[in-house]
Amino acid sequence: MVDYRVPEQGMTSDLPVPRRALAIGAHPDDAEFGAGGTLAKWTAAGTEATILVLTDGSKGSWDPSLSPSELVGMRMNEQTRAAEALGVESALNLSYVDGELEYTMELRAEVCLWIRRLRPDVVLAHDPWRRYMLHPDHRATGWAAIDGVVAARDHLFFPEQLADGLTHHRPGAVLLWAADEPDHYEDVTGFVEHKVAALLSHSSQATTTMDGAGDSAEATEAFRLEIDDRARMTGAEAGLPRAEAFKRITP
Repeated sequence: MVDYRVPEQGMTSDLPVPRRALAIGAHPDDAEFGAGGTLAKWTAAGTEATILVLTDGSKGSWDPSLSPSELVGMRMNEQTRAAEALGVESALNLSYVDGELEYTMELRAEVCLWIRRLRPDVVLAHDPWRRYMLHPDHRATGWAAIDGVVAARDHLFFPEQLADGLTHHRPGAVLLWAADEPDHYEDVTGFVEHKVAALLSHSSQATTTMDGAGDSAEATEAFRLEIDDRARMTGAEAGLPRAEAFKRITP
């Protein structure tokens, strides 16, 4: 049994490589932005990783000629390609309407169910405590992930799930990306290019989140340098060449 408990104080870095990991994002591309390098590093070391996306991505475009149904199909295909670029075993989508995700007991139960099914050692997700987080889907997803972890670990939550043959499950650690108060860093040296490749798979988002990356060689290179620079600056906070930062919680 790997010990993921947090030391009493201070910053930490580099969890033991988990056997299984689950990244929970509000939209296609959220997990890649938040933890793409970490997921690529772990899968290269043998981790079975899954990305669980809660919404259908149907509002993620500024193109008035593109219908929501067309966008949904595009973004699901892009998510599959992005997962492949990271070595992630599967990408799942709960298909809630983008921009309309509400935190409900139903949502908590669904997240709990997937944690019990997949039995991850580490869960990664949005930080719901982040101050001034504008996107409501990110907040709702963060709360669902945290509360889903709590529910999954105790057998008296959603006992009907256990009647179907599952057992309760307690992940060893939760890592929250875009954290309000990061205290854990994962060294992603050598894996930033995997993160960039995964993000570029989300070509429908080139205008909205990637400054036109993919539209030209110049824009693509500028985006690659931007992602690398972010990893370099984050790494400097922890004395690492390249890193991603998280808030670390032991359930």
